[in-house]
Amino acid sequence: MSVLLRPWTARDAAALLSAARAAPDLGTQFGGAELTTEDAAASFIRSALGFDERARNWAIVEGDVAVGNIGVTAIDRRHDTAWVSYWLAPVARGRGLATSALLAVCDRAFADGIHRLELGHRVNNPASCRVATTVGFAAEGIEREKLRYGTERFDVETHARLASDPSPEGEGRVPIDVSS
Repeated sequence: MSVLLRPWTARDAAALLSAARAAPDLGTQFGGAELTTEDAAASFIRSALGFDERARNWAIVEGDVAVGNIGVTAIDRRHDTAWVSYWLAPVARGRGLATSALLAVCDRAFADGIHRLELGHRVNNPASCRVATTVGFAAEGIEREKLRYGTERFDVETHARLASDPSPEGEGRVPIDVSS
């Protein structure tokens, strides 16, 4: 099945709502947004999953259905840095989509002049860590109790990849087309 990265649209609201319902763990990715209706999901797409000069969020689309997000945000042209984040709906996990999407987005960001990409994951999220390290993001340290969800705080491991770092091997990579 072909995989495409493209900007989110309002027609992806049903898929976003489905992902939110299927995976309560994604609530942290949605910043506490109440994704209980398609209208709420469409509003979230407009407000939080934008595509412009400072933030580029691509829907990870498989078979015409958005099954995840990969974002390059906090784009700073003065320093040529940006922050990367990603998530997948449960139906899309474990098949290399996050890794392949991250590789494709890194290639695009570096070609666009970004020098340093950063990301962070909760230390209790080994799957996200595997994605980051597979794509060549080096661990740089732990930020203690950086994130708070409800009353619970989480340590975050920060990773970075530079345009000058060697590109990881693409073996096992899912072919992905990227549109903007």
